Amino acid sequence: MDFQAFIDAFSPEHIKVNEPLKDYAYTKTGGPADLLVFPQSSQELQAMIKKANELQLPFMVMGNSSNVIVRDGGIEGIVFMLTQMAAIEVKDNRIFAEAGARIIDVTRAARDSALTGLEFACGIPGSVGGAIYMNAGAYDGEIKDLPLSVQVVDKYGDLKTYTNEELQFSYRHSIIQDNGDCVVSVVFDLKPGDYEQIKGRMNHLTQLRESKQPLDLPSCGSVFKRPKGHFTGQLVQAADLQGYTVGGAQVSKKHAGFIVNIDNATAADYLAVIHHVQEVIKKEFDVSLETEVRIIGRDPK
Repeated sequence: MDFQAFIDAFSPEHIKVNEPLKDYAYTKTGGPADLLVFPQSSQELQAMIKKANELQLPFMVMGNSSNVIVRDGGIEGIVFMLTQMAAIEVKDNRIFAEAGARIIDVTRAARDSALTGLEFACGIPGSVGGAIYMNAGAYDGEIKDLPLSVQVVDKYGDLKTYTNEELQFSYRHSIIQDNGDCVVSVVFDLKPGDYEQIKGRMNHLTQLRESKQPLDLPSCGSVFKRPKGHFTGQLVQAADLQGYTVGGAQVSKKHAGFIVNIDNATAADYLAVIHHVQEVIKKEFDVSLETEVRIIGRDPK
């Protein structure tokens, strides 16, 4: 693959060759990307996607890698990481946020402007783009209720805009998962609120999260989607799987829905734990656990 022609077309200081993705993923696992590229703007991302297509180079987009497991063989081709595209602007009751902005920072901007609606997301570690991609949610709230519009770059490098309805949001799903588009920015439509109430709600949810979740260890957050009629954590607890360990990956003893990296885990360790939990829960309760975490990349050669 002609990576050099791609590198020569753009700023090499924003491109890393054979870069270990474990240095970026929240799980601290994952092999290298052939090229890890940090676009500085939606216009540059458009140009880069068009150049990748021209050179017939495979590519994919990642946010801040908080809800992803990259296999140990890494990712072939180009990985666009949008963490440099992180602007947040507040105007009236609306917040414009680029895809690489942390959703936590957007909730803080909303709080500081006394805008309500995003409090539930104050502890979600993902990016704005990732939150749209998977319709992130917590504490009875979901992102789907808030975007007025979402701007994307499609797989051909063209810019287009979705309305909320066109995004086809459902539980942990949006149309972005199906069509290969890349979120570049979002306009959130919020409501005026009381600063002290908003701050109090966010502080309460933060304390809840800190008391219940293993935030002191690398993880990808909630591994599994909530199965209909059940709670994943309760099933895992009932199956006595907390503490189950393969290599350096362990079902958290603090929160049964998390798998944590306790000792230099590999992606293979994580996947082995995931598969074991799925098998046991299916066998004991006849419930199929579907992963919420995005699993990408190739196995080692």
